[in-house]
Amino acid sequence: MTNSPRLIAVSEPRRAEAVVLVLHGGASRRDDPRVSPTQLSVLRMIPIAKRIAKADRRRLAVYRLLNSTRGWDTRHTPVDDVHWAIDQLREGFGSDLPVGLVGHSLGGRAAILAAERPEVRSVVALNPWVYPADGDVDLSGRRVLVVHGTDDRIAPPDRSAAAARSLSRTAQVSYVRVDGAKHAMLRRGREFERLAADFSAATLLEGRTPRGVVARALSGEAAIDV
Repeated sequence: MTNSPRLIAVSEPRRAEAVVLVLHGGASRRDDPRVSPTQLSVLRMIPIAKRIAKADRRRLAVYRLLNSTRGWDTRHTPVDDVHWAIDQLREGFGSDLPVGLVGHSLGGRAAILAAERPEVRSVVALNPWVYPADGDVDLSGRRVLVVHGTDDRIAPPDRSAAAARSLSRTAQVSYVRVDGAKHAMLRRGREFERLAADFSAATLLEGRTPRGVVARALSGEAAIDV
């Protein structure tokens, strides 16, 4: 049995020009498959969502998605929840508003696999838990940023690097290695937050001038160490 996914508004400007959907990770639990708003994998995305909203409060709408179940239930995956969420956003904002997906761990995997939706313009995958074959999707026209800590022992960086190489066959992809960072993004956490916010704003909003790592990524630099 699955529960219902939920959207939590972080920023809702009157005249939004783009929307970012923030996706949490989290392993499955046999004793309780429900997603709790207070589980650590959900709480970790709150400062990331707030940082994205702060990038442009007048033009950027930001929502967090709470999945229907923990982990990756193959009968109803987090990708299904992302599709549901985008459909909800279409009803509220219309189909012309560009969408950015920002996900951590399994949320990063969901962001990549759901990015074939025509509304999606950009993806930020933070320490994504992926298989190399997850990169075998056609993301033509999208901008993708994969950010992975070198000391992640839960989501293997070599898998996300392989997926990024596959994604680069159709999309513009940059892979950023964050030295010393682990899976929970607590060590050097501001680096993950800043990259997610700056990349989302730069790829979704007109008139933004990217700087630093994001400027390098959008200029076509495929591999960056920070």
